[in-house]
Amino acid sequence: MSVPLDIVTDLAHGGRWTSLRASGREWLWRREAPERNGVRPGAPFVDAGGLEECLPTVRGTPDHGDVWSRPWARVGDRDVVHGDRFRLARTLRATEDGAEVDYELTAEPGFPFVWAAHALLDLSGRASLHLTAGAPTRLFPEAAPLLAGEWPPDAPWVEGKWPAPRGLRLDRFGPDDGTAVGAVVDAPHACVHDGPDRLSFALEADGQPLSVALWRNLGGFPDGRPYRSTGVEPMLGRVFDLASAGPGDAARVPASGAVRWRLTVAPYCRCT
Repeated sequence: MSVPLDIVTDLAHGGRWTSLRASGREWLWRREAPERNGVRPGAPFVDAGGLEECLPTVRGTPDHGDVWSRPWARVGDRDVVHGDRFRLARTLRATEDGAEVDYELTAEPGFPFVWAAHALLDLSGRASLHLTAGAPTRLFPEAAPLLAGEWPPDAPWVEGKWPAPRGLRLDRFGPDDGTAVGAVVDAPHACVHDGPDRLSFALEADGQPLSVALWRNLGGFPDGRPYRSTGVEPMLGRVFDLASAGPGDAARVPASGAVRWRLTVAPYCRCT
């Protein structure tokens, strides 16, 4: 299948993907956030939508990681950003059936991290998310009001199976209902269906934990001025917050000092 997939990025403002378009459809949700233009490292996160590169964490400190607030540079065919303890480079190229993005993180051996392609998608209420049935799934505390029974004291997450961990159906986005749910699913690929349109993500990385995060905010976040934002986020790691990672929950730089991974994006379904 050959369908052009156009990706636009903004190197000056965190390397953010500002457009992901196929067959006339824009997949990325965006919002007006002019304050984003003036952020500096350490600033509170400014949600402008699109796809953010989150590293070395998603939640926690710094919120949404350390690269969204830094300018990137073009070096040869690579986009490059330097953090306090690491260097991240990506090479984005079009293919006959979508796009491939190759990443390389260089840091001290043993450096732990979580990375996410934090893609906020512009989805209708009829959209659905397709992942491996039965895949282990972690639900995070904002899901507590939607679950039967009490949340275990001090638990950073509870576990279940996709697509309905603890009885909470997550594979449908639906209309705005005032809820917000975060989940991480042990799966290397995902496919979004929205009417006749399809968008798939696939992640490859030797020896690293692979997952897909879901952020299903149907007008439940933030308090006071909620809006709808729906995220499908390929991840290295199995937690949102690096500080909460247990054994096997974070990616880690090997003895070579470099870790590499590939994200494949396609405008058709890679479901199995």
